[in-house]
Amino acid sequence: MPPIFTDFSASCNLKYVKLGYQYLVNHILALILVPVMVGVVVEVVRLGPEEIVNLWGSLHFDLVQVLCSSFVVIFVVTVYFMSKPRSIYLVDYSCYKPPVTCRVPFATFMEHSRLNLRNNPKSVEFQMRILERSGLGEETCLPPAIHYIPPTPTMEAARGEAELVIFSAMDSLFIKTGLKPKDIDILIVNCSLFSPTPSLSAMVINKYKLRSNIKSFNLSGMGCSAGLISIDLARDLLQVHPNSNAVVVSTEIITPNYYQGKERAMLLPNCLFRMGAAAILLSNRRSERWRAKYRLVHVVRTHKGADDKAYRCVFEEEDKEGNVGISLSKDLMAIAGDALKSNITTIGPLVLPASEQILFLLTLIGRKIFNPKWKPYIPDFKQAFEHFCIHAGGRAVIDELQKNLQLSPEHVEASRMTLHRFGNTSSSSLWYEMSYIESKGRMKRGDRVWQIAFGSGFKCNSAVWKCNRTIKTPTDGPWADCIERYPVHIPEVVKL
Repeated sequence: MPPIFTDFSASCNLKYVKLGYQYLVNHILALILVPVMVGVVVEVVRLGPEEIVNLWGSLHFDLVQVLCSSFVVIFVVTVYFMSKPRSIYLVDYSCYKPPVTCRVPFATFMEHSRLNLRNNPKSVEFQMRILERSGLGEETCLPPAIHYIPPTPTMEAARGEAELVIFSAMDSLFIKTGLKPKDIDILIVNCSLFSPTPSLSAMVINKYKLRSNIKSFNLSGMGCSAGLISIDLARDLLQVHPNSNAVVVSTEIITPNYYQGKERAMLLPNCLFRMGAAAILLSNRRSERWRAKYRLVHVVRTHKGADDKAYRCVFEEEDKEGNVGISLSKDLMAIAGDALKSNITTIGPLVLPASEQILFLLTLIGRKIFNPKWKPYIPDFKQAFEHFCIHAGGRAVIDELQKNLQLSPEHVEASRMTLHRFGNTSSSSLWYEMSYIESKGRMKRGDRVWQIAFGSGFKCNSAVWKCNRTIKTPTDGPWADCIERYPVHIPEVVKL
């Protein structure tokens, strides 16, 4: 009878070998310095106090040398602290929670599709198949204008949705942080597809009567990754404006962008995109350090727009009948994978421990010199991060990243549950995921969070945060009334 536990034993041995290797490489300095320090201490004890005093007395100090050495030390320390980038803190954030009156259960969505596309049953069937496999739940929400038959995507309705989601998120942020509107120095609003005049940032300034010298920015057309672009812009501005507060608002307005044609590539966003918004308070004030939730560590942006396929894979255009919609290319996942590779190639050296970087380097050298067919080594990013917030763009996006990064189901739980409960809320989805982790009581001091988002253009952007303090389970927020029900099982196909 063949041995049963051979593979298990070998895998255990390999696991412990890898753990030993990681500990050895990642703590090499400590393992070298500790014996040296112990030797120094033993030698000092052996000499005794009299010999130490005699040794000190034998040293001759020249006043000029002492002054010059002190000046050099003070100069170097001053230059170091003056050139060191300012720490950027995430004080707190809030996410918009749609009312129950905006919910769109599967039955309602399909009934509306049948009525709106009564002359095109194939398009209705296509939407049903997408919805069955989408990973969305029964509680996602669409704005009021989309509930009409037919939908009424007017400018007034679009402004109404923008005011509802943005002002609700801002009001919640003011309550949570105690921030006053007059204390906002920088305002950044990102919304990809709805860009009215006056801008959404001007709408916020008018609503809250913000200062006349506020530095305001309105980003549009940058897709679902625009939230991290806004964070990067806020970081750069806070580096040059000391003692400042920056508010970032991330949202996507659904009303004017609900496609009413029959092209399948353009019907797909109707099945995935839902209402949502987030407001984030960033600050470089040292006084905020003690109450801030997170500190921004890195932002890495990758843009593949030079490639024609990448540029057109998410494209707003008219169909043959003149209906405007967002067309999603069949090559989207391959292009996203290529953008992710470029992004993690940049972010890897910044975050990965030495043990992973050495293994990656050795594999790369081996493939170049010895055998190009060697399987490339995929770094273990679980060694660098405790939490992952992957843009909830769709089930396929989450599946692909889980597979490529070799993540466990728990690592992608926040992304899957956010997609199930709120749908694809575009650039704000990362903050619903962060809120999910906090609501589960999993965010501890020192934990590192990796936010990954994809957007039209084509872009892949990453942000790395470090938890500043252990975060208590919130009693409010978008998950307050349902967190006990999650995680839920999401079947591969939901039969409608």
